[in-house]
Amino acid sequence: MPSLSVVIVAYNSASALELTLPALAAQLREGDELIVVDNASTDGSADTARRIASGAKVIEAGANLGFAAGCNRGAEEASGDLLVLLNPDAVPQPGWRDAIELPLLDGRGWAAWQALVTADAGRTINTRGGVVHFTGIAWAGGAGMAIADLPPSEPLAIEDPAFVSGACLAIPRRSYLEHGGMPERFFLYQEDVDLSLRLRLAGGRLGVEKAARVDHEYEFDKGKAKWRYLERNRWATLVRTYPAALLAVLLPGLFATELALVGVALAGGWLPQKLSAWAGFWRMLPGLLAQRRAIQARRTVTAREFADALTPELDSAYLGRAADSHVLGALLRAYWALALRLLGSR
Repeated sequence: MPSLSVVIVAYNSASALELTLPALAAQLREGDELIVVDNASTDGSADTARRIASGAKVIEAGANLGFAAGCNRGAEEASGDLLVLLNPDAVPQPGWRDAIELPLLDGRGWAAWQALVTADAGRTINTRGGVVHFTGIAWAGGAGMAIADLPPSEPLAIEDPAFVSGACLAIPRRSYLEHGGMPERFFLYQEDVDLSLRLRLAGGRLGVEKAARVDHEYEFDKGKAKWRYLERNRWATLVRTYPAALLAVLLPGLFATELALVGVALAGGWLPQKLSAWAGFWRMLPGLLAQRRAIQARRTVTAREFADALTPELDSAYLGRAADSHVLGALLRAYWALALRLLGSR
């Protein structure tokens, strides 16, 4: 049986750990390990972890490394066969430990997978698999759906998600390290998208194990600074992971998206964050191009095969009026159909 290494990155997460750690520790088996990386919390998160989970390995980073670097620090210290990245506020539900390893035991061939992430004490979906628009905008699939109201024809989990959520992400530890782990310069947000797309480039398939559930205390709105990270890291992901042929056919659409987002940012009061995202991206660009060469050298799929995981639909509740515009939707679908034709056959 595979051993589990669960890595939790904490930053002022003491209250969340009070709920998550007892539920997690009760399910771990002999040979499993729990690693908590504390990013210089000021609320006693490290002491909370030691008190609740006495067998945990607590790493005090001494500074706020960010989520990505914290995950990598924990993975480097791990020894289990299966690495699971778990948010401090994602509480494992009964049966989670047995279920999260099933894709590995069943030989499904998934490169990485996620749990079914719920919210509101299991009543709604937080993410049933990630969705990535061809512009790189990404969101949690099914967010806000009431599980009890889902019709029988509506799948509880996306069969082949474009990305798997870092709220509860499982991947063989060796594979995680071989693929370079999370992109540390991202600091926060989009890291799970980037990792997932790199796995796809190398021919990997992704999945959702719906029998493994965690309940996530999720809130999208975490201040305007979040938009700076999201937009900067969206462009960093495009540069690092999109094949050259795909980038070429998408350039007009990406340019139009940037113009539209300026208006959205102005109306939403986060234009300074959008401008800061551009500045941050340009500072990162030389390093991103070097990383791109290494990442693209591992590519085993065609640009069209990679593109098949992306969507032209804007069907996220977080996208506001853009998701409701029939005209915009029709234009995006037409553009994407042309882009796929230009990319050729699978």
